[in-house]
Amino acid sequence: MKFVDEFRDPELIKKTAEEIKSLVGDDHYRIMEVCGGHTHAIYRFGLEQLLPEGIELIHGPGCPVCILPMDRVDEGLAIAAAPEGDVILTVYGDMMRVPGYEGSPLEMKAKGLDIRMVYSPLDALKIAQSNLNKSVVFFAIGFETTAPATALTVMKAKEMGVENFSVFVNHVTVIPPMRAVLDDPEMAIDGFVGPGHVATVIGAGGYEEIARDYKKPVIVSGFEPLDILQSLLLLIKQLKAGEARVENQYERVVPWEANPVAEKVLSTVFELRKEFEWRGLGSIAASAVRLTEEYSDFDAEVKYADLLERHRIEREERFSEGAACQSRKRHDDAPCGQVLKGLMKPHQCALFGKECTPERPVGALMVSSEGSCAAYFNYAKRS
Repeated sequence: MKFVDEFRDPELIKKTAEEIKSLVGDDHYRIMEVCGGHTHAIYRFGLEQLLPEGIELIHGPGCPVCILPMDRVDEGLAIAAAPEGDVILTVYGDMMRVPGYEGSPLEMKAKGLDIRMVYSPLDALKIAQSNLNKSVVFFAIGFETTAPATALTVMKAKEMGVENFSVFVNHVTVIPPMRAVLDDPEMAIDGFVGPGHVATVIGAGGYEEIARDYKKPVIVSGFEPLDILQSLLLLIKQLKAGEARVENQYERVVPWEANPVAEKVLSTVFELRKEFEWRGLGSIAASAVRLTEEYSDFDAEVKYADLLERHRIEREERFSEGAACQSRKRHDDAPCGQVLKGLMKPHQCALFGKECTPERPVGALMVSSEGSCAAYFNYAKRS
């Protein structure tokens, strides 16, 4: 196949869906598509309506905006509100409307903070070069897919001596949260549709430890309708045969081995954190990265360490009192985490489509272009 229309051929889609239905029979399988891009494709193209009742799709924690805890949003905004008033905070478009406890970047921009949307970390670096009297901070998010771009930008900033540029690093890795999901006694996952974008960096073979350690098959999948249906078909065939292997459905894009150039850049600029807090999943060991000592001059958490520590102390004092405590509890009790873990469908949330909409989101899952709640709201049938 050479053209995208071929991956959306109605006859091939129907034929593949019928083969899946015939193979599933009366059995029941719980399959997690880790990536929010797959979730959106499933509902955009109506694939869930073609699948038999025996396949239950579980939406996983593969949306980098969605898994970011609200405290990290607030810390980024605290940097933007530095008392010196010389900070320009740059964020990706999805991040502009992600709410922290104290508001979203867009709301804080409306209140006077200098917060700007960028399309890449290089855009942020250019802003720093054009505003040498300002401190420009890039709010970095994403899995292995976007981390190399941040790393290369930091390397370039050091090479060019752009001292007023720094990065607030929130890059995470995909394997630890998959392990966390499988380790959760409440979860029962039979197999995974693996993120194809991440695999362009870690390689399809990067998922082998999931198949090996948990005896769960993983199919690295593309994002077109036929990609996803073929991946589900491959998964069911493995499950029927009692197998647990990694298969690469997305061979036209994804190699089996990791990208050596990306690996070298990442290992040069980043090191693993001991632990990192995930929305809904809690603290997960070795699941995120930070800048190495060599690049610490460009680490916003180092540069603004005193400010962030004061912010954390003030935040805990504020949330220990009355109304603020109740407000925080309301957010903490919101079911975003349950949806991220696959324990609840978006439409089962009492806020869905009422208090929480894409125009006025309560949680990040309704904001992101990869958020499962946004996918349900935009594409799924709702009663």
